[in-house]
Amino acid sequence: MRPLVRLPDRTQLQQVFRGKYGPPDRLGWGPQLRQHYQYFNPDDWYEAVVASLVVRGTQWLDVGCGHELFPSNPELARLLAARAGLLVGVDPDPSLQQNPYVHQKAAVAIDDYDGGGRFELVTLRMVAEHVAVPLRCVAAVQRALRPGGVAVVYTVFAGSPMPLLTRLAPMSLRHRLKAFLWRTAPGDTFPTCFRMNTRGRLRRLFGGAGMHEEAFLRLDDCRTFGRFRWLNELELRTRGVFRAVHLPYPEHCLLGIYRKP
Repeated sequence: MRPLVRLPDRTQLQQVFRGKYGPPDRLGWGPQLRQHYQYFNPDDWYEAVVASLVVRGTQWLDVGCGHELFPSNPELARLLAARAGLLVGVDPDPSLQQNPYVHQKAAVAIDDYDGGGRFELVTLRMVAEHVAVPLRCVAAVQRALRPGGVAVVYTVFAGSPMPLLTRLAPMSLRHRLKAFLWRTAPGDTFPTCFRMNTRGRLRRLFGGAGMHEEAFLRLDDCRTFGRFRWLNELELRTRGVFRAVHLPYPEHCLLGIYRKP
């Protein structure tokens, strides 16, 4: 089965949004703000893309999933896990053992996993920034895919302000900063390398493995101050100013889809 790549339209994004946050009359202030500014965050886009690729019987490998497929959307994770024919989670971190969605668990790094050309879909959600040896990672992804299969890479852009700042900070400070901004646990913060975090670098890496870029999205990320209403609205307003003058919003994520011939 050759996955059909179609980037989500507004209707599909809205479906993901409503499934995650509920009907309009039950939205909290954060989703209400995003709807007002007609903004879907990078997670919404990634989830909509993966939802369109996982059809009945899909053989799916998720790299670095830990204990969650979609941290902000467990209901979609449950739905897609039930839809997939096989869902394998690959992650050396012990948190993988707590993942309730994957059908099989491989507690190894992707470099050491033999996918055997079994999968139509391989996903890497917020993994690329942690990869120390990109050539080995991409080669393992390529080996895991069937001919015609696709890899979806969703990651932060290396040149965005927050990644630039965190690269300068020691791990102890990163833990405190992430806990303050996003209420993350220390166990959810890992060392970063940013060796495959530009579009050009991803193209070269996957191209070197004989794969081509099927689609690419640059996703504005207005989540830095998502816990604080007036600061979050300032982010969204600032994004509007950048768009009005046709400039890219500085903080953004990358989503690339790469097909094996």
